[in-house]
Amino acid sequence: MKPLWKITFAAVLLAGGIWAGSIVSNTAQGADVGNQPGTADDPVVTKSYVDQQIQKALQGVTVPSPAATKPPVPTSTPATAAPTATATASPAPASGGGTASVIVDVKPGQTLIASAGAEFIVRAGKAVIYTQDANGVADLTDGLDLTNGQSAPTNHLLSFPRDGRGITVQDGQTLGLVVMVRGGYTLK
Repeated sequence: MKPLWKITFAAVLLAGGIWAGSIVSNTAQGADVGNQPGTADDPVVTKSYVDQQIQKALQGVTVPSPAATKPPVPTSTPATAAPTATATASPAPASGGGTASVIVDVKPGQTLIASAGAEFIVRAGKAVIYTQDANGVADLTDGLDLTNGQSAPTNHLLSFPRDGRGITVQDGQTLGLVVMVRGGYTLK
């Protein structure tokens, strides 16, 4: 092949490559026009607005703004004269089929017994597992089975599959426990 043909062929290939690249580049630059956040095509919305719209869609009614909602009121167990008295509480079901969480204070010497299917999270204090049988309590955070007398870690989700299992304050502790409870429970 003659050198003139080689130079002409190279120039045509170079020009064709530049032309094809400019078309692809212009197409890619124009692809995102109008999709910028905050434009009329893609408005920026707040979390409260999204929450309101979801509630409207789920319930089909107008929902007040989140600032107008009341905070949950903590429930308390009835006071009794004897320190070994039993107080039973079971939170009312919330919408959506679940149950509401309540905060329970467990004093030294008391035992928090779970109903079947209840869940506890020890938020403060040192707790130990209480069971009357050989089976334990499921620590869903670590994937462990905690048996009677083992320490219950704080901020771990504990699942109680059957009645009669619970937690108590570790021996030697002068402060009680603060436990977040979902489901039924008995404080003994």
